[in-house]
Amino acid sequence: MIDVYKTISDKIGEGYYTEKRSKFLAFAHHVTTVDEIKQIVSQYRKKYYDARHVCYAYMLGAERTDFRANDDGEPSSTAGKPILGQINSSELSDILIIVVRYYGGVNLGTSGLIVAYRTAAADAITHCEIVEHQVEELVKYDFPYVMMNDVMRIVKEMSPRIVSQQYDNTCSITLSIRKSEAQQLRSRLQKLSFMG
Repeated sequence: MIDVYKTISDKIGEGYYTEKRSKFLAFAHHVTTVDEIKQIVSQYRKKYYDARHVCYAYMLGAERTDFRANDDGEPSSTAGKPILGQINSSELSDILIIVVRYYGGVNLGTSGLIVAYRTAAADAITHCEIVEHQVEELVKYDFPYVMMNDVMRIVKEMSPRIVSQQYDNTCSITLSIRKSEAQQLRSRLQKLSFMG
């Protein structure tokens, strides 16, 4: 079970590459949803309206199964794919890399384009702060007030993050814990119910 994955911080990583007067400006963003990606891509298209191509690739989620590469008019697989390749070789997720190309008047050919997009994307990644994210799972537990000390002892020993808690005749607590430890936390809390 994968419960840790690598992503980048919220600081935008910028990269640059130039070849035969064509300029490639790369930007790496931390993202978590497709809507967010669409919004960022459209902002870049507006900002760099005079650029020939705004190509991108993204990867989402801990399992790294949600991804897309876009060539934006460049020959097929010469832009989005090399950008995605850099995301994959760095094993990153929750990341969007956009590469804006200003055409310099000289065709680079498919291999030249692949090198340019790959290098610009790699440069952007080197200017990112790479961070590890834990995949967490929520565990909700309801219990009578008399069991408070037992519940809090387990919380102290396993140190999940307390998301919400409510103390009444019946108490309720919602905890967030690393996915690989969620089952253990659940069964330890469940055991209390049988002892109570």
